[in-house]
This record gives sequence, C-alpha cells and structure tokens, in this order.
Amino acid sequence: MNRFVASSFLLLFLTYCSSQKLKENISTPIKEEVVSTTSSKTFQEPKVSSVDPSKNYVATIETSKGKIVCNLDAKVAPLSVTNFKSLADGGFYNGLAFHRVVPDFVIQGGDPTATGSGGPGYTIPAEINLKHKKGAIAWARTPNEVNPEQRSSGSQFYIALGDASFLDGQYTVFGYCTEGLQVTEKIERGDKILSVTISSL
Repeated sequence: MNRFVASSFLLLFLTYCSSQKLKENISTPIKEEVVSTTSSKTFQEPKVSSVDPSKNYVATIETSKGKIVCNLDAKVAPLSVTNFKSLADGGFYNGLAFHRVVPDFVIQGGDPTATGSGGPGYTIPAEINLKHKKGAIAWARTPNEVNPEQRSSGSQFYIALGDASFLDGQYTVFGYCTEGLQVTEKIERGDKILSVTISSL
C-alpha cells in the first residue's frame, strides 16, 4: 500500500450563531494516502509555480446546487493556485462531495473519501496572507501540534459563508468567490462537485 503521511488530525472550527459566535476545535484522525478518484491520473505536490502572477485566474465550480465562481490570487498564493488548477485540470474534483457543512461558517469539499480523511497523497506549503472575509476559498489543514509549518491539505478546500476573521493568519486563503454566494448557502452535506474548470485572462 502506498502511504504518504502517518496518522494525523484534520482541524475544523465550528461556530454557532446566537447572540455571539462560539468556536470549538474538532479533530478527526486521518491517514492521508494516494486515493483513487473519478480520474485515473495521479497528482504530485507542486514544487514551483506554473501560473502567471500577472494573469487573473477564475475557477468555475459546478455543483449539484448551481455554479460558484471564484477569482484566484496567483500573485499572493502561486503554489496554491498551481495546485488547485492542476487538480481541476486533471478531473480530481469531479463527482466529489461536500463532506462538511457548517451553517453560517463554511462548506468543505475535495476529499475523495468524503470522510475528511482523504487527499491526493501530499500537502502543500503555507501561503498565509489573505483574509477570511465572506466568500474566501481556502485550504483545510492539520493543526499546529502535528503541522508546525501550517502546510495545507493537498486537495481539501473550504469556502467561508460569512466573516471568519478569527481564522486569519492560520490558513491559506487563495481567492474569493465573485458569483454564486447564494449557491454556497444552499449547499448541504453530500451535495456534489460536478466539475471545476480554471480559465485565465
């Protein structure tokens, strides 16, 4: 069996909205391995950026609830955009589910096992600069205890459903949704990512 990462933990922040938001860390034991998806292609960690920082990269995420469009920041997060584009171009995300949905907080997808424990078999370096405003698209990651370099998941991403500024400085945001925010609010656990396509201008 092809193993990549020993047992570790995925971190998820939950917030509950009443008169104020409360935060709670939830960790799930995982072992990241190279896993099969709808594509037979295997993927590798990008060591150098292959995107042009002067171009505007646009991700169109077709879901079972509608279309979400995000502008990706190739200047601030070049390795993240390179990785997301590589996975999208290779069909990695096609047919995967949103496995975590926390109302008023985040939707999370990109796990081929739909358990919170899967990935492409690698992580990518942190590029922590952008803010967690509504519509931010960012990488999930394991917590500092097992991941002091704050490296990002190789494929699991989340979209902020509202302001999540308490996550600033901890996770790599690599773009913002410009269309379909109403779609993100309709996503339920188990809804599908039909495809992700990346265009550049």
